[in-house]
Amino acid sequence: MAALVRAARRKACQFRLSKSCGGWIQANGAITQQNRSFYNTNKHLSAKDSLQPSEEKVGAFTRIIEAMGFTGPLKYSRWKIKVAALRMYTCCVEKTDYEEFFNRCQMPDTLNSWFLVAQLHVWMCLVRMKQEGRTGKYMCRYIVHCMWEDVEQRGKVMGINSVVLKEDLKSMVENFYAALFGYDEGILSDDHVLAAALWRNLFNRNCEDPRHLELLVEYVRKQVQHLDTLSGEDLLLTGEVSWRPLVESNAHSILKPLSPVYNDEGL
Repeated sequence: MAALVRAARRKACQFRLSKSCGGWIQANGAITQQNRSFYNTNKHLSAKDSLQPSEEKVGAFTRIIEAMGFTGPLKYSRWKIKVAALRMYTCCVEKTDYEEFFNRCQMPDTLNSWFLVAQLHVWMCLVRMKQEGRTGKYMCRYIVHCMWEDVEQRGKVMGINSVVLKEDLKSMVENFYAALFGYDEGILSDDHVLAAALWRNLFNRNCEDPRHLELLVEYVRKQVQHLDTLSGEDLLLTGEVSWRPLVESNAHSILKPLSPVYNDEGL
């Protein structure tokens, strides 16, 4: 009987202690508070196991209008995002040394070769901007829109027949989305998978020197790492992107660049 009384007193004391600590109870290595559980672990997370950012929370109205095909409210005005998207695409075109790509990778100097190199840089920008939630994804759509407008205009300036240009654009669209899938798989996998994606999409299955593939794999890896150091807010407001050179003395010297300067309108 005395043992039962002592056991009851111990349980009552534990209950009062848990209440005085704000409802925390520790048992079997787990700490619970109401309906939440926190577990201690000594396991080290690898790159693939790292925590992913939570999805952007949107209201019911936004979900409804986006399900109907419309764009809901964004973090910044659509006009600012479109201007930044145009600037980012311009950086893909004007800040890339296409002649160096053609010479080092032995690619023909044609509109299609230009498009394949531009497509690679556009994809890297899309990978970066998709990390910026719904606003970043909206910007991705306009980057792609700017690319197709530019390709069509370049074809017309080169004097390509309208019928031939239309067929070429159709083929480019199909190859573009196939390339996005291949590059996405490659960047999430090892260098062998990325090299295979570059061989299929950038070199059109025509690369006799494996050193060219090695150079491009290194280039893509360091560019993606470099873009990750850029501020998402600055990219959404300015669209300014810088590129690492194709060949450099120290490919691992990835330094965080200075933040771009913009005014109150994000320009």
